[in-house]
Amino acid sequence: MRVLVVEDHGNMRDVLTRGLAEAGHTVEAVADGPTGLARGVSGSYDAIVLDVMLPGMDGFAVCRALREREVWAPVIMLTARDAVEDRVRGLDHGADDYLVKPFAFTELLGRLRALQRRGAPPRPAVLQCGPLSLDPAARVVRCRGEAVDLSRREFALMEFLMHNRGHVLSRAQILEHVWGHDYDGVSNVVDVYVKYLRDKIDRRFSLELVQTVRGSGYRLACAEGTS
Repeated sequence: MRVLVVEDHGNMRDVLTRGLAEAGHTVEAVADGPTGLARGVSGSYDAIVLDVMLPGMDGFAVCRALREREVWAPVIMLTARDAVEDRVRGLDHGADDYLVKPFAFTELLGRLRALQRRGAPPRPAVLQCGPLSLDPAARVVRCRGEAVDLSRREFALMEFLMHNRGHVLSRAQILEHVWGHDYDGVSNVVDVYVKYLRDKIDRRFSLELVQTVRGSGYRLACAEGTS
């Protein structure tokens, strides 16, 4: 495998480079986020080992920028932070796997082998609903060609609606899929976020895409002006 290592800590970078080379891999190593992004875009790598805490641009931003530039090499993120939200954040930004420091080097090798067997992930298809498009990989929403700035939760809600466009989704279904265990007990949280989407999309572009189905929930209608 040809592996790119992006790690700012000199000793760790040397250990990774030497260990991967001894395991038979071809290794290139850089020490900061912007250089890692540039190498990742310009090179053809079978895998990228990416630290989270990097100078210039953190690993989350590097991973997201790689996916936005349609670089689909598998990414393993390395971090000293073991909080669940940090691991989820890395995966949400396009990472394929996550290792918390300190870790056994043999585990890194095993995960690289698993990613190699799996192959590069396919690019997720862009979802379309009338004039609205949602790119799950780049995490970009556009309406009539204009970018729509959505928060992480707004994006997740819109993605769920678009995957089920034309179907009525109950508030309970939306809560379970979009909020899951993060649901804080606010009874009208779905309605609040639907309003956010309507403010940013329907009202801005004079559409009626996000529809209320009285007594049932919400539905995404994909024809402009549909009521």
